[in-house]
Amino acid sequence: MPDLSGIVKAYDIRGVVGEQLDADLVRDFGAAFALLIKPEAPSVVIGHDMRDSSPGLATAFAEGVTSQGLDVVSIGLASTDQLYFASGSLNLPGAMFTASHNPAKYNGIKMCRAGASPVGQDTGLAEIRDTVEQGVPEFEGQRGSVTERDVLADYAAYLRNLVDLSGSRPLKIVVDAGNGMGGHTVPTVFEGLPIDVVPMYFELDGTFPNHEANPLDPANIVDLQAKVREVGADAGIAFDGDADRCFIVDERGEPVSPSAITALVAVRELAKDPGGTIIHNLITSKGVPEIVAEHGGKPVRTRVGHSFIKAEMARTGAIFGGEHSAHYYFRDFWRADTGMLAALHVLAALGEQTGPLSELTSAYSRYAASGEINSTVDDQVAKMMAVKDAFGTRSGVELDELDGLTVQLPGGAWFNLRPSNTEPLLRLNVEAANAEAVQGLVDEVLAIIRN
Repeated sequence: MPDLSGIVKAYDIRGVVGEQLDADLVRDFGAAFALLIKPEAPSVVIGHDMRDSSPGLATAFAEGVTSQGLDVVSIGLASTDQLYFASGSLNLPGAMFTASHNPAKYNGIKMCRAGASPVGQDTGLAEIRDTVEQGVPEFEGQRGSVTERDVLADYAAYLRNLVDLSGSRPLKIVVDAGNGMGGHTVPTVFEGLPIDVVPMYFELDGTFPNHEANPLDPANIVDLQAKVREVGADAGIAFDGDADRCFIVDERGEPVSPSAITALVAVRELAKDPGGTIIHNLITSKGVPEIVAEHGGKPVRTRVGHSFIKAEMARTGAIFGGEHSAHYYFRDFWRADTGMLAALHVLAALGEQTGPLSELTSAYSRYAASGEINSTVDDQVAKMMAVKDAFGTRSGVELDELDGLTVQLPGGAWFNLRPSNTEPLLRLNVEAANAEAVQGLVDEVLAIIRN
């Protein structure tokens, strides 16, 4: 019986190809997924990114699905949000082969039910793991078939229909695809728009020869920042490896906080749907719920992670959700995350007025923040308790443990400390009125964690 605990994560499957993931195991995952969703749908839609291992693993998964009598619709090369579009528009369960921003040796599977509804530990992933560990039962009936379908043009048209850029002034935008799937989707999505795209690293290459496809790491947007300044662009956009996240820099090459983007898009969505609910995870800036409330919306706070965000969106009927990791979720996109749609909203907002992006986003950036700071620790629980003990006895301090430990201090400063689900790390996010206050609180918490 294989032990899959190391690769079946909270809401996807991910591991090193050849060591933890191979075609035989992925074939079993495909069969187990088919067994899970067989009562709900006759077919599964499958897409994959540009990693060298992705086409072969996607084929093996399809073999597993068809071995259980279900059909497969293969959309081939795709961004993750393009797979969600296919799942939503075709009303079919889906599987996407990608390891997002992880290094080239990794790959993984993101699965969803029909309508892009997430499959996580509590919504089928544990059942899939158990089926594979116990041995997938043979199916005696007729095998399913595989058909190919190109949905890229339909995906692009759907997104452009959600955000009207027809009235935008001409914009020059640098796009860093990081050799990932943005290089596949951006040309089609932006075609015909009043946008002069300056492409960077659009060549699909799963070895990521220029930089890691993780735009939240400041080292990976240095090239984008320099190019924006060099060509005098109005903004820059960086996508991660599977292009479901986008990161924005302004005309100065300065990063725009994903919390500010969340607030900006939320205001635009509230203008279309007054009084709507907006989801924000607990490490977004407290400016987000403030701005949402000021615009008549209902802010709802949730745990970090797409399965939690999507579940809360379904429960509340929310129109939009944002995470500080630059994931953005839209009711009009089956509650799924799409960096491309968020990017179009930013460009539309910029193109509708004459000022620079830095001026536009300053209204949505109210506080100073540390960004996520990771610390490698031997005992996550012990270090979390040490921090809780150090701050919990202070007057006026409020603690909550919705996701890790959130500490609210008198005067408005706060921090969240969360254990990683996959690594021996603690993740710290701090926000305060100014950079000096942020640094002081960072130093204080890290002294406890790293002692």
